[in-house]
Amino acid sequence: MPTFKTSFTVNAPLEAVAAFHADTSALKILNPPFIIVQLHRVDPMADGSISEFTLWMGPLPIRWRAIHSDVGPNGFTDSLDDGPMATWRHTHRFEAIDDYKTQIHEQIEYEYLSGWRGLAPRILFGHLGLTALFTYRKWATRHALN
Repeated sequence: MPTFKTSFTVNAPLEAVAAFHADTSALKILNPPFIIVQLHRVDPMADGSISEFTLWMGPLPIRWRAIHSDVGPNGFTDSLDDGPMATWRHTHRFEAIDDYKTQIHEQIEYEYLSGWRGLAPRILFGHLGLTALFTYRKWATRHALN
């Protein structure tokens, strides 16, 4: 199964990083402006909570339903329950470096749908697309927390 990993540091305490990611508005903040996020359901962060949304990439709507697990002060995992991929498990881990800095580790394990149904996700969520998306997410997270 392909895996995408990235890590970065923010000038914010662990508690602020966890609170930012638990905020239901973070999903809109963490996506670049050219991706319109339409929220349908976003439960408060907890084990078993659900987020349902549509990512509009131009005229292309990508419907997504994720379930959260392993929710705690040091991170959480969101797993695709229904959407454009065969598998998508995104783990967020937060590690305090000191009282004022936190290291954020993100890992995505994913598999594409077979055939033509997997074509758009291969383009949008391939290594290049994920690199671009998470470069933006690093900037947005730092901007929101610094």
